[in-house]
This record gives sequence, structure tokens and C-alpha cells, in this order.
Amino acid sequence: MNDISIIYYQPQYQPDFKRLNIAWISESFTVEEHDLEQLDHPETYILPNGGQILLAKQGDEIVGTAAMVPTGEGTYELAKMSVASALRGQGVGKLLALGAIAYAREVGATLIWLESNRKAVAAIELYKRVGFVEVPLRPSPYTRADICMEMRL
Repeated sequence: MNDISIIYYQPQYQPDFKRLNIAWISESFTVEEHDLEQLDHPETYILPNGGQILLAKQGDEIVGTAAMVPTGEGTYELAKMSVASALRGQGVGKLLALGAIAYAREVGATLIWLESNRKAVAAIELYKRVGFVEVPLRPSPYTRADICMEMRL
């Protein structure tokens, strides 16, 4: 993974952000309205109030994404994590997750949480490996969400 760098979002990367997430979600689930809000308008639904999108870049290509969405005082949701199918299982997701955790620490967050689906076994295992633990499910805008995890910083 020496040739992968983690960079912060710039508006020219919005099509890549959307493309990678639509591909990932569509493999097993239905793309929902809240997905499209965030993917089409990250400047409105993710970036305000200290939000950030991390992108995995290989050469000139964006090959992975992870969003940190502020959800309250010192609290961020790790969302929209996706990796190009050809690079899954090669550590790109771990780089993104660790980058997201580092970002949260930089901005003084005390809690990161995420929602997922138990069908995403590899993703859930990754989250556990980097320190997330399962907690009770909270109300969600996503019908696919059937597991909630968090990490206290």
C-alpha cells in the first residue's frame, strides 16, 4: 500500500466520491435517498461544522472514500466508506479508517460511531480490528442499517 495516499476532499473529487459509494452500496443494497443527498451534496450534508471526506488516492485515481460527519458535540459518524472492488482486501479500507480516526482525534472528537449491515462481514471485521465495538442500534435514515458500532477516543 506504499502507493496509496490519503488526501482530504476537494470539489473536483465529488464524482469519484459518488461513483465509489454507489458501486459499493449497489452490490448488496439499494441506494437510498439519504445516500444521494450526501453523495450529490457533500458540501451541504457532510462538510459543514468540521466534517471531512478522506480519499484514498493511487496515482491520479481515487480508489477509496470515508466521510466524517459531525453529529453532535465531539461526536462524528464514520460514513460512506468504500474501496474500489479491485483493491478490496489490500489494506486501503484500513488506511481510510485509521485516517478517519486520526482526523477525529485532531479535531478533538470524543466519540466516533457508524452504522453498517451484518452482510458486510469484511467491513465489520475491519471496524473491530481498528477498535470499534458493537452498541445498540439507534434510529437510522437507512433501512439497511442493522448494526451500530462506536469508538470512544
